[in-house]
Amino acid sequence: MGDLPEFYFRIRETGAAVFRVSTDNRQRRIEMEEIAVVNIRNGNIRAHGDRTLTAAEQAVIEAWADDRRAVLADRDIDDIHRAIDHLNLTTHWAQGRATDAELEEVTDRLLLAMHDLRTVLVRRKADRLAAAARAGADGAEAP
Repeated sequence: MGDLPEFYFRIRETGAAVFRVSTDNRQRRIEMEEIAVVNIRNGNIRAHGDRTLTAAEQAVIEAWADDRRAVLADRDIDDIHRAIDHLNLTTHWAQGRATDAELEEVTDRLLLAMHDLRTVLVRRKADRLAAAARAGADGAEAP
């Protein structure tokens, strides 16, 4: 068996349970001792039971949490790019292959979802443009 990592992170919806991995026993069996729970949404790291985390353990967990947040952010944007692809594929399907019954089944839900998305996108675009205009005006007045 190859070298095992010192820590194992069991992914949860909001973060992970953190285990210290060890094979330092007579049978060389893998033992995993839960040492902490990390919540990546609020940054909370709780030691398991009466345990106190070392500075090194804390640093490893914080680094993992930072990496995990980056992975999830990348997945979010990838999901959006996939949604754009799906919208294009849906348009192609609706235009050429969809039956009247299939269109009847999905049209209202699609129209409402697209209307909701468009409303949010237009409002957020307007907010960004207004903020850029304010920043430009503030910058133009500075000496």
